[in-house]
Amino acid sequence: MDQPGDLRILVVCLGNICRSPMAHGVLERKLATAGLDHRVRVDSAGTGDYHIGKGPDPRARDAAGERGYVVGHLRARQVDFTDLERFDLVLAADRENYADLMALAANEAERAKIRLLLSYGGSAREEVPDPYEGGTADFDLALDLIEDAVDGVVAALGHDGGGHDVPA
Repeated sequence: MDQPGDLRILVVCLGNICRSPMAHGVLERKLATAGLDHRVRVDSAGTGDYHIGKGPDPRARDAAGERGYVVGHLRARQVDFTDLERFDLVLAADRENYADLMALAANEAERAKIRLLLSYGGSAREEVPDPYEGGTADFDLALDLIEDAVDGVVAALGHDGGGHDVPA
C-alpha cells in the first residue's frame, strides 16, 4: 500500500509482457538491495491492450528468473490517463511508447514525469529493443540494458538525500 511520501515509478512498454515486467522485477530487487524498497513503489503497464490480464512472456520470465528477478506474478495492464496523475516517474522502453505517453499527458506537469528508461543508463542506445519477435539473445540484451538503466535510477534515488524526489 502506498504511504504518503512514497515515490511511485511506472515502467511502460507496448504489451506489458516483455520489457516492462522485466524492468519491474529488476527495479523491485535493486531497490530492495539498496534499502529503498520501503519508500518506492513500482508498477508496469503497456500502451497497447493486446495482453491485458496475461502474465509475462515465458521467455521474459525465464530470462529474468535466470538472474534472480521475480516477474511471474505480474499481469499485463494498459496504461491510462490516471497513471500519469498517480505516478511520479514514468519510464518508457522506447520512443514510440514515450510518444504515446506524451500524447496521453494532460499537462506539462505530467509530461515532465515521462522519460526514456535508458536515459538513466550508460548505453549509447536510447531504446530497449522489443525482444518479442526474437529469441533468447534478444531477451538477454533487453535485460542487460534494463539492468544498466535501473542501476542509474537507483543511484539517482540514493543521491537525493533520502527525500526520493523524481530522479533527474
